Formats: sequence, structure tokens, C-alpha cells
Amino acid sequence: MDIEVKNFHPLEVKLLRHVGLGEDISAERIVNELDYKIGQCNQAFSWLCAKGCLKETGRRTIVTYELTELGQAQANEGTPAQRIFDLLKGGEPLSLPEIAEKLGLEKSDIGSAYGSLSKAGTCAMNAENKAFVKNDQLPADVTETAELLKKGLAGPIDEATMTEREKALMGRISKKRGAAGSPYKMTEREEVTYQMTEAGQEAKEALLKANITGEEIGVLTPQIIASGSWKTASFRPYGLDAPVQRLIPGRHNPYANYIQWVKDKLTSLGFEEFDGPLVENEFWNGDALFMPQFHSAHDIHDVYYVKEPRHCKQIEEPWLSNVAATHENGGNTGSRGWQYKFDHEFTRRQILRSQGTVLSAHQLTKAKVPGKYFGIVRCFRFDEVDAKHGADFYQTEGIVIGKEANLKDLLGLLKMFAVEVAGATDFKYVPGYFPFTEPSIEIHIKHPVLGWFEMGGSGIFRPEVTKSLGIDEPVLAWGLGIDRMAMMHLGINDIRDLFSPNIDSVRTRRGN
Repeated sequence: MDIEVKNFHPLEVKLLRHVGLGEDISAERIVNELDYKIGQCNQAFSWLCAKGCLKETGRRTIVTYELTELGQAQANEGTPAQRIFDLLKGGEPLSLPEIAEKLGLEKSDIGSAYGSLSKAGTCAMNAENKAFVKNDQLPADVTETAELLKKGLAGPIDEATMTEREKALMGRISKKRGAAGSPYKMTEREEVTYQMTEAGQEAKEALLKANITGEEIGVLTPQIIASGSWKTASFRPYGLDAPVQRLIPGRHNPYANYIQWVKDKLTSLGFEEFDGPLVENEFWNGDALFMPQFHSAHDIHDVYYVKEPRHCKQIEEPWLSNVAATHENGGNTGSRGWQYKFDHEFTRRQILRSQGTVLSAHQLTKAKVPGKYFGIVRCFRFDEVDAKHGADFYQTEGIVIGKEANLKDLLGLLKMFAVEVAGATDFKYVPGYFPFTEPSIEIHIKHPVLGWFEMGGSGIFRPEVTKSLGIDEPVLAWGLGIDRMAMMHLGINDIRDLFSPNIDSVRTRRGN
């Protein structure tokens, strides 16, 4: 085998000189023994595998759980359910808002925790709608969850060390991307094992014979010249025959082009475009969509709150009164509502909009009947960035209003987005749940590399939404991730590439 040793990078050289035939090689080992960073390990493994010097011998997924800030607080102070139980056990009955005030917890957390205690028969409400302890024994789920939280104080927990019961409990209190409202953050990583090949051994011997250590200098700096160390140093050879970078004329950003193409397609189908401000309030972002204020359903979106000004000045009438009445007793919608006292202070709280449906709610107050509307809407939710998620993202949001609008029409629209707009060949409808639609449907598409993922949600607005905002006709609604559709359409495998600062990816990407 003719080996050109000068073509090996220092990362490859040091790794090959360090390992031997038959040894298991992993990123963890190289980090510990050669002080590489994970990224350097992955680079060296990739290059050496491409040269045939290493081969992959094993791969396994490692799942770990780590306490979030919320989880650490609950491990030290007790879960909301524990604290409610302890507060009520030796005292007088209290209403849920009173419990929230005494414990310093959010009303939504109190509602969820009390619901679990009530379901287990531990707590109940008296005739004055005040909670009291009915059974002196905490539910097993609560005590076992508390023990699992305390276990996390010692450090991340490997799923392989957990019992089946612990895994079941962890599934309820952890989120894969570690949202702020979750006690545990779940992390998945792949551990890949390699071994040196015969070609790798030959390369190692050639490196040793040529006395190439990987410590050779690649860049001549003023400091090296000034110190005189260049006189005894060993240098990496320069590739004077290396090809120069090709020059390509400037192009439009492919994602910007794609968004404009989607807008042109929808307007050609008779849709009118709507838009609105990035800063919204809880009223339009959730309350107007019949999302209860003090219920766990309100935690569907992990929103970003505006620090100053904290509240908007006022909410438009008659929509505020209509929505408040709908939440409290159903108003004129034919519903019983959520049966609680609507909080007029909470509803004015300002946030960055977390969903495009907020603009659909606005549009209902001024829409023509029949009518078709859409928007390309930037949204913000707390999320850990990965190949399919971003901390901010775009949705294509829309509504269709009409006396004859029905579920079949909605399914046809979803198919159009999946096949014609996203370019997917495989798609499926999945039942979903949203507080503001019934029925609710998710549309899933199959990416050639990432597999099945949700493209977005849709449904028919409930009367509690439409009647409160002045519409008596059926309203079809959808909110779809246009970023994910663009991944399919542009043929990319990572959502972050849509916003890449790498100019070469913009020059060469399909779709310009």
C-alpha cells in the first residue's frame, strides 16, 4: 500500500500513533487520553474512516436524564403536589388561588398538581370550592416522583440503571429538549466504537518511520520568528498545487425564495395575506383561543415573556368581555366554559407570540364571510435547537371561513401542503389535541433521512372561539411549520441549514 503520509492531518496522526490493532476506540477514550474535544474526535474518526484506516465496530444509544433548574428546586423544596398536601394537611381548607399565593407557585402548576391529588382521592373540594385533605396518605406516584427527583441531585441518571417503574415516572416529568417547565431534561447520544484496520496499521508504521508526530507547525507566526523556535521546528508541507476556491455569482437566499413562492401559490388560490406584531399578549395568544388560564393546557407553549412593559394597556372590546364570559360560563356559545374566574390582569401580560394562530384570532374579528386568509408568521418558543427544532421558527398559518367548510376540505388543504408545498411523497393524518379546535388533526410527513415528523396541526375552530369573536360559520384552521416543509422542498437534513451563515451553502443549494 502506497501511503502519502503528508496528507494526514495532525489530529489523525496523533490518534493513529496512540492506538493499536484490536483496541476499541471511542470518543470518550480519545478525549481522556489525548485531550481532544468531541468535535476533534468526530473529525478524526470521519477522515480516518474515509481513508480506510478505521472501521466502525459498534453503535449504541445512551439516554440520560438531568435535573433542570425547576427539577432542582422541586427536589429541594418538594413538588407542587407535596407542598399542597403539606399546606392543607394541618390547616384550614383553601381555594386554589389562595394556595398559589401562599406557596408562591403559578396558578397553572397549582391546577395540575391539585388535579392529580383529587384524582387519587387525596384531596377534595368542599361546598365553598375550597380544597382540603380527604386522605392522609400521599399517592404513590407523588412520593416516588419525589424520590426520583432527589436521586437526580447526585448527577445525571443513565436510563440503563433505572427500573421499569422509574422509567415510567420519568416519562411524565421529562422532556427530550429540556423545556423550562419540565423537572428533567432527557438527552440522547450515540456512542460509536471503532477499531484500526490493517491499512491503519500500515499508515501508523509509515508515520513512525517518517518521524511525523502531529506536532508539526502548520502556520508560521510572528511569535515563532521572533523566538527563533522556527530554526529547530518541524513544519507541515504546504500544498502549493491545491486547487483554488471556485467563484460563483451571488444568488438569492433559497429559503427566502421558497417563502415567497409559498406566498405566491396561496394568493393565486384566492387567499388574502395577514400579518401582525411579534409582541402579543396572553389574551390573543391563548385566552381568545379558549386556552384556560390556570390549567396545564396553557403550558402547551413555553413562551418568552416581555420584561418591560410587562402588560399592555388594554384589550379591545367587546372581545375581552365575550372571551371572559366564555371562559367563566360559556357566554353565548352554548358551552359551559371552564368554570373559573377570568383573570383580567393575566390576560394583559405581554409575550413574544408562540403560535401563528394568534393572527387567525385577530383576523376573525374583521374577516369577510366567506373568506380565506393566510400568513407566514415568525414564532418564538423555548426549545433546544437540533436538526428539527429552533428557538424561533416560521409557521404558515391560515383559516377558511364558510357555511359549507368541512373536514374533507381541511384534509384536502393539508394534502396540498404536504405534497405540493413540502414535496413529500409519504404523508399521514394523525389525531391531535388543541384546546381551540375540534376535531384536531396533525399532518406528518416522511423525510428521506430524518424519517417521520410532524409538519403541523390543524382543526375546525370550536364555537367558543368563533362565536366569542363574532363568527357564526364553520372555520377551518391550520398552523404548519414552513421551516420543516422547506427542509423537504430544498433537500436538506438539518433545519439550522436554512439560516446558515455559510455563504457557500447559499450559492450551491438547490432551489435558487
